[in-house]
Amino acid sequence: MSAARRSWPGTIDEIDEGLRRQGYLTDEALATVVFVACDLGRPLLVEGEAGVGKTELAKALAGAAGTKLVRLQCYEGIDAGQALYDWDFRRQILYLRSLEAAGTSGAMAATQAELFDRAFLIERPVLQALQHRGRRPAVLLIDEIDRADEAFEAFLLEVLSDYQVTVPEVGTIRARRRPWVVITSNRTRELHDATKRRCLYHWLDWPNLEREVAIVAARVPGVPEALARQVCLAVERLRRMELYKSPGIAETIDWVQTVQSLGQARLDPELARRSLGAVLKNEQDYKRVASSDLGALLTDEVA
Repeated sequence: MSAARRSWPGTIDEIDEGLRRQGYLTDEALATVVFVACDLGRPLLVEGEAGVGKTELAKALAGAAGTKLVRLQCYEGIDAGQALYDWDFRRQILYLRSLEAAGTSGAMAATQAELFDRAFLIERPVLQALQHRGRRPAVLLIDEIDRADEAFEAFLLEVLSDYQVTVPEVGTIRARRRPWVVITSNRTRELHDATKRRCLYHWLDWPNLEREVAIVAARVPGVPEALARQVCLAVERLRRMELYKSPGIAETIDWVQTVQSLGQARLDPELARRSLGAVLKNEQDYKRVASSDLGALLTDEVA
């Protein structure tokens, strides 16, 4: 039995219950793969449409475990310096000036050794997660890895295979304990097979109507069930329209909260038209839906 299982989580049910306490509802398949990833210390690759809750899964996992969430947001052009470590050049310069002011002299080699001491090392997200000192492993969220280039993807997974970082001036820094790694991708490009082989995998789909209503109820305490159901049904229909940017679960919650903030308990076509900015974030989508038959969008009949 692994160290992760001896502490937390001990069972799949503990994962499910812990995530639910954070307002994140799972199904059996997702709870199982999260449990196995934590227990075996394997990265978990979660793919799905933008807005289905991939990033929230990592946040909820950290909250359920009572541990630190370390987020590495990927983007085009990101490199090792943003992911692993960097040197605090400003502090190094100040240190040199303090030596000069004190009239300190000595061998250049000694000064260089002092300048590249770990005290001047800035830990970026990957190194922060590897050096986490908490009771449980940190959760390392590598968000939207598909936005980074292929070279960075290969480099990052190589680091996560060994769970150590080599700093030329310092040496090899090994993980105090393996972090729980959640990697997300919106599939804007296909990831390498080598990446997928190193990870456990889960495809996260849009929730069905009943599950999304339950998610809204968990995230918006006290919301009337009729309002939650009406908004979730309307959002479900919007997703079928093949918009440029389908509304995510966060937009569903925003729309419910917008209606409540306006002092209403139900959407009508006019209120829906005035509040579309809570759920649609693209000009073409907004105009298309605003000019459509919103009465049909809001009908209680399930197709």
